[in-house]
Amino acid sequence: MLTPRALMLLGLFFAYPAQAGLFSDDEARDNIQRVEARVLKLEGQNKQQTQSILDLQSQIEVINGEIRKLRGMNEETVHGLQDAEKREKDFYVDLDTRLRRFEPTESAAPAPRTDGGAASGGAASDDPAAENRAIEAAYGLFRNASYANAATAFADFLKKYPDSVHVPNARFWLGDTQFAMKDYKSALETYRALLKEGSNPSKAPDILFNIAACQQALKAVSQANATLKQLIAKYPESNAAAKAKKLLAVSR
Repeated sequence: MLTPRALMLLGLFFAYPAQAGLFSDDEARDNIQRVEARVLKLEGQNKQQTQSILDLQSQIEVINGEIRKLRGMNEETVHGLQDAEKREKDFYVDLDTRLRRFEPTESAAPAPRTDGGAASGGAASDDPAAENRAIEAAYGLFRNASYANAATAFADFLKKYPDSVHVPNARFWLGDTQFAMKDYKSALETYRALLKEGSNPSKAPDILFNIAACQQALKAVSQANATLKQLIAKYPESNAAAKAKKLLAVSR
């Protein structure tokens, strides 16, 4: 295909013989040179425009690549947040289910005494109904997400009724309250003390599971995994062990 320059020069080649009588040779050469110079200039401008378009397209491709990369990172972040929210939601659903199983009732009887005397917390410890009302009030604060007040109420209960049958539950719920307040360090200490005390063996799997949850929240991942493995080894048939297996599978 002939270039614009070649076409224009070809046209001049055929045109100038017909006009030989009108222009001298010098004038014809000057005209041809001017036309050729203009053609060269136009070709240069065309090349510059073409190169600019190519550069722009290259920049657009780079930008599109960055956009695709950012979209991929954003999708991964969203999926990670969704997974974390689901795990947290599952934890609290399970936690609420466990709490419902241990909700105190008015018919609960106080723990049998072995010293034959009054409870160390004072005259109020001789009134099971008062103990029930106090623990229910504290638990009600927890259920209503009034965590600071619930923590105070559970602590007051443990101080006022140290020999109550509800003490193991009160300590367990105190740990749950601290966890809900994101005071993971205090919750971890509460759960560990309760586990060491061994006052409620039936809750040991759940306590271990909660200890692992605190360790995860504190970014102690290796310790959390070790606790989950301990839970599975000691209580393989428990519901807590089943959840521990799922968490370990996710963390791999």
